Amino acid sequence: MNPKAGPSSELTKAIARMLAVCAAALWLLGCSSNQESRGDFPEGDRSASALSPEQCDANARIQAATADEQHYKIQPGDQLDITFYLNPEFNDEVTVRPDGKISLRLIGSQQAAGLTPEELAKQLNQAYLSELRDPGASVHVRSMPSRQIFVSGRVVRPGSFPLEPGMTAMQAISDAGGFADDASEKSVILIRRDMCGVPHGTKLNLAAAGEDGSQEDVALLPRDMIVVPRSAIGNVDLFVQQYVKNVIPVSPFFAIP
Repeated sequence: MNPKAGPSSELTKAIARMLAVCAAALWLLGCSSNQESRGDFPEGDRSASALSPEQCDANARIQAATADEQHYKIQPGDQLDITFYLNPEFNDEVTVRPDGKISLRLIGSQQAAGLTPEELAKQLNQAYLSELRDPGASVHVRSMPSRQIFVSGRVVRPGSFPLEPGMTAMQAISDAGGFADDASEKSVILIRRDMCGVPHGTKLNLAAAGEDGSQEDVALLPRDMIVVPRSAIGNVDLFVQQYVKNVIPVSPFFAIP
């Protein structure tokens, strides 16, 4: 072996290794670019970057509302149906007190607020073991005043309604009996309070809610209020009735030519 060839050989090997590393890096970069151009990256990653901060906040609140429906925490004022599978004589309907507790026979006050119905059922089963051999308790939230929406204005039955999972403005109006004859379906107002309690109004064109691609039929959040105004024609009719017919008396014997 020629000793003078050693350093040159090592230098050649080092250069070859560097070229191999550079080629691998360029290959990986090209793959990632191809993946992005083909759409191999998750669609959510690109769409999230395209959303405005307001849209992201709105989506987060809707997702939070959906998650809360799946894992609802009992709150003061909620009305609960408590049933016992093998001991129906202990079935009860209770309202969660302001302190978050409920009162039940034999076991007295029990903490309910902050628990899911399933967690409360497990707690009641444990508490009733000293009185019942196999309690088999189950809890159903019958009414949630804290999760209601309100519909007012020109609908058949204005009032408050329980917020169902995924409920939209059109579904809420349907619960209120639908639009009245003189309702303005194109100028419905959604009033929603922000995290600071300040109300904000949004105009909805619910006449186009059934059209393809329309996003006017928005999902509702707790405490939302929908106000349906009177249409322009309805305002004219009201004006005629209040300020013309009531001011100018017309004789029933007056013949209109």
